[in-house]
Amino acid sequence: MSQAMGTQAVHAGEDKRKPFGALTTPVYQTSTYTFEDTADVLAFMERKAERKAAREAGSDLLVRDEYGRYSNPTQLVVERKLAALEGGERAVLFASGMNAITTTLLALLSGGDHVIVVADCYRRTREFAEKFLPRWGIETTLVPVDDLAALAAAVRPKTRLIFTETPTNPYLRIADLARIAEFARPRGIITAVDSTFATPVNMQPLALGIDLVIHSATKYLGGHNDVLAGAVIGSHRLLSKIEDTRGILGGVGSPHDAYLLLRGLKTLDLRVRRQNENGMRVAQFLEQHPAIARVYYPGLPSHPDYETAQRLMTGFGGVVSFEVAGDKETTSRFVDRLQLPYIGPTLGGVEGIVQQQALFVSLDPAERAASGVKDTLVRYALGIEDAEDIIADLAQALAAVENRV
Repeated sequence: MSQAMGTQAVHAGEDKRKPFGALTTPVYQTSTYTFEDTADVLAFMERKAERKAAREAGSDLLVRDEYGRYSNPTQLVVERKLAALEGGERAVLFASGMNAITTTLLALLSGGDHVIVVADCYRRTREFAEKFLPRWGIETTLVPVDDLAALAAAVRPKTRLIFTETPTNPYLRIADLARIAEFARPRGIITAVDSTFATPVNMQPLALGIDLVIHSATKYLGGHNDVLAGAVIGSHRLLSKIEDTRGILGGVGSPHDAYLLLRGLKTLDLRVRRQNENGMRVAQFLEQHPAIARVYYPGLPSHPDYETAQRLMTGFGGVVSFEVAGDKETTSRFVDRLQLPYIGPTLGGVEGIVQQQALFVSLDPAERAASGVKDTLVRYALGIEDAEDIIADLAQALAAVENRV
């Protein structure tokens, strides 16, 4: 029976009856698993071989593991839920979003391969592609997020993967995932998207033809700023390679982290819908304010990717980026006058988080300019607070800046 996103967020991946009749999936706080006798060990090894064959054939077979670096029952429940939410065959959980990205790239690329990465992606992803992948003989070409002609021109005979991000950070650019997938698939090029800002509530990249969806689950999926986690969702065939690499590199999260993520996922649909509403209302308010020079929000007609967002997304997210009229010091005064949000570098939680993003890039003006992030840019990651309170707080801070209070 087909179920809505909110229902899946609560129930998908979990057994109806849990140990001891508990309502909540337990935290299996163990690093290893034991066996009753030698016959039990031999039977386990046979099941592992059957699982490997099943995954190579494009299906799955759930089998317990012998060691916590490979899997954990709490983790497996989260992976099944994430796969259901994204419409994927399988999910693999990681210790962080960056760990999910780096392990995926290392699992699918070899020396001599070439990868295409959108230039407007998270700076640490770009840094790994440009500075670390060359150590293993893997070359990277950066292309604009909205230029399919540049992407096509960048393809080489050894191009194995296209990595994009949407919406991007901090200007919330929207890659046309459907057209990227349509271009890549007949050429045998794997496509992967960091969909952290979108969440499965607002976008379904696998349904658009993308091969792999990656999340920093620390953000919206966890939703409470109390867990570090990452995830990759896709086919059994690709995820089998990625999971094997995780077992070697060791980037597995703890059982308790998996439990915190499972708890957060149950309210994902409710939280993101509220944050979508807050995002749109705040973006519309800011765009009309004389103290704001420009607003970046894909739900506004003024955004360069508005039409693409309308076609691919069902909601436009809780992050609004905008430029304050004035200079760096004016922007800092505005941020400091805000009373409701915390100042910090993250997003996706129930609390609002604001940052003057250039200050988190570098203290060197030249390095800030090279990053493409203006000194006057503010990124406001809205929480689930009441929209009227958020807008009133923005209004008083902007009034203070205009009056140089």
